[in-house]
Amino acid sequence: MIEGYAVPDFVSDFWHWWIAALTIGGILFTLWVVVSQTTRRLAPGEQAEVMEHRWDGDLQEYNNPLPRWWLYLFYFLIAFSAVYLVLYPGLGKFQGAWNWSSASQWQQEKARLDAKFDEAIKPYLQVDLNSLASDAKAMQSGKRLFLTYCSQCHGSDGKGSKDFPNLTDQEWLWGGEPERIKASITNGFTAEMPPLGDAVGGEQGAREVANYVLAMAGRPHDAALAAAGKDKYAVCAGCHGEDGKGNADAGFPNIVDAPSRFGNSEAAIVEGILKGRKGGMPSQAHLGEAKIHLLAAYVLSLSKGQ
Repeated sequence: MIEGYAVPDFVSDFWHWWIAALTIGGILFTLWVVVSQTTRRLAPGEQAEVMEHRWDGDLQEYNNPLPRWWLYLFYFLIAFSAVYLVLYPGLGKFQGAWNWSSASQWQQEKARLDAKFDEAIKPYLQVDLNSLASDAKAMQSGKRLFLTYCSQCHGSDGKGSKDFPNLTDQEWLWGGEPERIKASITNGFTAEMPPLGDAVGGEQGAREVANYVLAMAGRPHDAALAAAGKDKYAVCAGCHGEDGKGNADAGFPNIVDAPSRFGNSEAAIVEGILKGRKGGMPSQAHLGEAKIHLLAAYVLSLSKGQ
């Protein structure tokens, strides 16, 4: 990248010169054709040259000069193409004297529209998130932002999918208070659980721990396996707590009361223990404070069912 502009990804200078040569050669060839086919104007009363072609006995071809306006148009277009290639990119890696690119134009347009939008929603910054989440007009704008920036992972309805959390319930890995939601959007977060198969005794140990977790959650389980997994669960308690309710401050999930986006079946829990889990959300700080404030309010409104 050079000053934010994309540089053509040529693997060698050969292709740069190849494209430049073809482009310039094409223009020069067109100029030669036009010049070579240009004939002088006929004097008053002068007959055009008769070519050696006849059809149907008496049809003849005359070498009439091309119309002047047509020739001038060709010359103009050739000159225009030369000026264009000096000012704009078109000759391999040459960026043009004006250093223009479609990426830079898009960035400028985006910056202009973002500034206009931010100015329009700036008054919302003075409204606390709970009140803003109840403002129907503000939430229309919040929904558009959500569909643009968040729906790719969390779905257009905010209910997520496998590996992506549901934002419409009351379960939050990093806390569901208004300011925590805003901080999560601003800063993002990273969550990871290492594979613990060896620590719990392999697949059988993982099944025992999984059933103990199901027992704590009050879900159907195998009592004998759960009893065998109680002591082995100590490996997990350091993060998820002895009661399995986790720690929102550290990003350790509640594994007994909350529905898991990875699944709550024995097989899903065993898979998580044996293979570990990775998750997280990238920081959205680039959106700016006004958009993040409105987005946080919209996400809050989803969890409230508004």
